[in-house]
Amino acid sequence: MRSNNATVVAAALMLDALFGEPPESLHPTVWMGRAIAAYEGPALRLTNPNSRRAAGVLLAASLPTVAFLSGRALLRAVPRGARPAVGAVLISTTLSMRGLGTAANTVQAELACGRLGEARARVGEFVGRDTAGLSEPEVCRAAVESVAENTSDGVVGPIFYGLLFGAPGALAYKAVNTVDSMVGYRNPRYLDLGRAGARLDDLANLIPARLTVLAVAAASRSPVRVLATSLRYGPLTASPNAGYAEAAFAGALDVRLGGTNFYGGVESRGPSLGNGRPPATDDVGRAVALMRRACVAIPLVALLLQWGRRG
Repeated sequence: MRSNNATVVAAALMLDALFGEPPESLHPTVWMGRAIAAYEGPALRLTNPNSRRAAGVLLAASLPTVAFLSGRALLRAVPRGARPAVGAVLISTTLSMRGLGTAANTVQAELACGRLGEARARVGEFVGRDTAGLSEPEVCRAAVESVAENTSDGVVGPIFYGLLFGAPGALAYKAVNTVDSMVGYRNPRYLDLGRAGARLDDLANLIPARLTVLAVAAASRSPVRVLATSLRYGPLTASPNAGYAEAAFAGALDVRLGGTNFYGGVESRGPSLGNGRPPATDDVGRAVALMRRACVAIPLVALLLQWGRRG
């Protein structure tokens, strides 16, 4: 970690908290998504499974590399004194703390007003499962689980790689995450093309997911329960990472997450995470507040370590 990366990351998190994500026309993640979409069509038309797998490896390797090199080139192109500010702006585009909190709080507001149908629609905008028939506790569970999982890969992951490698590292991580979110599905359409991207995303998130557990424990009122719940339930999910973040939130909020979901009408059974009660409307706002505290804790600790080394 470079000596000023903690300052740059802290500034990036502040920019995200104040302004949120940039317009689509200026958003690097949107550009990445368009590049993946343009590549995906020809790659999926390949008839040989091995060719599709090779195309997936090329995509998973090339897009993060291009993102890293582009970020580094941009920083080198601006005057040295402006590089920290430009780096903070670039890293802020990879963070979704404000956007995630706003989306989840909108769900809570609809539920608080008794508008279950509207709450189902709003939560359906940022979760992948079917939401049209969800009960109120299931809407709350979907929102809390999304906040938990996205705390890891939408905020802590970019922060972690930003601390290690600056803005180029955060952009490269976001490219890995975007490849997985667009083609990393375990279905017949994407199984071959998305395999490499999904595996790379699992690898890239091994440390951020567990760092999320520590941050949630530090930001909660029950750190021992958070750690115990994460250690017990985190390894039970199919994903090697998502279960840890969700279990950490389950322990911190004393709720039970996980279980059965439907995707395109197909049932998907997962383990229960935690041994608390089903989530309620207020737990959505509590999850957002916990997410914010946990995300702030990481650059704060990094800043303290940075200042300690300078002292």
